[in-house]
Amino acid sequence: MSGITDVAFRRVASRFGAGLVVSEMVAATGLVRGDEEARLRSEGQGIRPHVIQLAGRDPRWMAEGARLAEAAGADVIDINMGCPAKKVTGGLAGSALMRELPLALRIVEAVVGAVSVPVTVKMRLGWDHRSCNARDLAVGAAGLGAVAVTVHGRTRQQFYTGTADWAAIAEVVQGCAVPVAANGDVVDLATARQCLAASGAAAVMVGRAALGQPWIIGQIGSALAGEVRAAPSHADRSEAAIDHYEGLLSLYGARMGIRHARKHLAAYADRAREAGFGLPAGERQLLVTTEEPELVLRLLSRLYEEPLRDAA
Repeated sequence: MSGITDVAFRRVASRFGAGLVVSEMVAATGLVRGDEEARLRSEGQGIRPHVIQLAGRDPRWMAEGARLAEAAGADVIDINMGCPAKKVTGGLAGSALMRELPLALRIVEAVVGAVSVPVTVKMRLGWDHRSCNARDLAVGAAGLGAVAVTVHGRTRQQFYTGTADWAAIAEVVQGCAVPVAANGDVVDLATARQCLAASGAAAVMVGRAALGQPWIIGQIGSALAGEVRAAPSHADRSEAAIDHYEGLLSLYGARMGIRHARKHLAAYADRAREAGFGLPAGERQLLVTTEEPELVLRLLSRLYEEPLRDAA
């Protein structure tokens, strides 16, 4: 997830048992040019397997970006054909590629031919409900050497509105010879089970629900595997938030890291509140606005210190 699954976030999720974590979307042209932002987004130190997701619409540059990603340590290359953001589809990349199936398949062919590591593809059901062609894209990609696909159960035109159509993913599963992961509206164990039952998929991918609680991915995965895993303690959760924050400062430097961290800090505070803990409103505001890292660390250490009592 762009702006979310930085390397610090992925390290925390992996530590709590996530089976596979994927980098932020990396523009292949940026990686080829040596852009600093692309380099930071593709960072994967301390993570195995390291999955780099590439975005773009030019087969040549996607192939070159994949070669550079592999050389930098990627264990898997994931091709983004699912992002609905206007700044991505406006450049005719992401889910816009689902309107150009021949080009999308040329990209898959070019990337598979450029690297020795596995290649996967992320997609949506289609551009809109009149053109749900995920099965065609998945079957074509598998025929060209992609080893797995992930399908978000919405069209691009839906963005994140409505509900994910897990049953529609079943058509892709039934027609595709490689494993299919289902994505969209998986927020806990119950919805993971419902998604698997409706789609017949081999796995589920958790997205937005992990913001502010990266430990839930491992919890869901362990439960689906029939393993008993204790929920992280309140101290573990505070420590995870602190590790994530410090990781962002280390990755980006203090000035940029403070800005990048704010959406994560807000999410950690809000998830704590959902659990009946958290910071009073004034301190929550301070958490997401201060530029003093030491103050942030003190506030994070108190997220689960005692039940939150709102003023009557």
